[in-house]
Amino acid sequence: MITVWRFVDGNKAHEKQSAALLVGLRERMGVVRVQSCDVDCSQLRFWLPGSLQMALDAAGAIALGQPDFLIGAGHRCHLPLLAARKRFGGRSVVLMRPSLPIRWFDFALIPEHDRPPALPNVLTTRGALTLPLPQEPTRAGTGLILLGGPSRHFAWDSVTLERDIGQLAASSLQWTLADSRRTPEFALQQLARPGFTLAPWRECSDGWLEQQLASVEQVWVTRDSISMVFEALQSRAHVGVLALPSRNRENKVRAAVQRLIDEGLVSEQLVDAKRSPGVQREPLNQYQRLAAALLRRCNLECA
Repeated sequence: MITVWRFVDGNKAHEKQSAALLVGLRERMGVVRVQSCDVDCSQLRFWLPGSLQMALDAAGAIALGQPDFLIGAGHRCHLPLLAARKRFGGRSVVLMRPSLPIRWFDFALIPEHDRPPALPNVLTTRGALTLPLPQEPTRAGTGLILLGGPSRHFAWDSVTLERDIGQLAASSLQWTLADSRRTPEFALQQLARPGFTLAPWRECSDGWLEQQLASVEQVWVTRDSISMVFEALQSRAHVGVLALPSRNRENKVRAAVQRLIDEGLVSEQLVDAKRSPGVQREPLNQYQRLAAALLRRCNLECA
């Protein structure tokens, strides 16, 4: 039996990553051999005496017993996680590059595009960890287009996107076009084509994206959104990227996507949208690989 204290900060993107790692530990060890609790750091005032203890008590952490792993993603989790480790023991595991020194943590799971240092406690990931998708039957002839938005790495280019999405629309697939928080206003309507189903992010229910990814034949993502590219790679769908202009020559996101293209995991050839998907590929399942690596490092696989 292993015990996991998961520190959460109210950020869904952060919590998805730590949840994915927890799922990986359960799949590796067996569900009944992993007990866990969620320690809420979102309202924690770390500088107030007794604040951490109250958060641990509210989570039922002490009742579970001494933790084997204390895991968390996001700056708000860092100090509470380290303080709990100092007091109660266990191994601290931070996801994403921390704002505090990496050497303060037992393990740091850092995406390769963040150029992690070659330290013995660093485990490199391919983008963010993502949860396994629901088991949904594939809907033949369906495709999903995911729009990101301008960022410090990429500019927005409506003209290029209109041209490329127009090429996708020329295929026989039934397309759903979805935007995100970073997508420029009116871009969804501007880029839509006749027959498209529109999915504004404000109107999508929890779990909508995961269900779509699990069931469509093709997914195309604007190149700026490395997180959505890796979410798409958790599916069995054909994954493609739509071009956007880079803001700088040393663009770590562009380099990470290019590696995926070079390895054949994603495509940038729009003509691929007109082809039969053929044999579906296997999901990336990074959460399983990283969970196994942690257990091996800690000699817990046979615990």
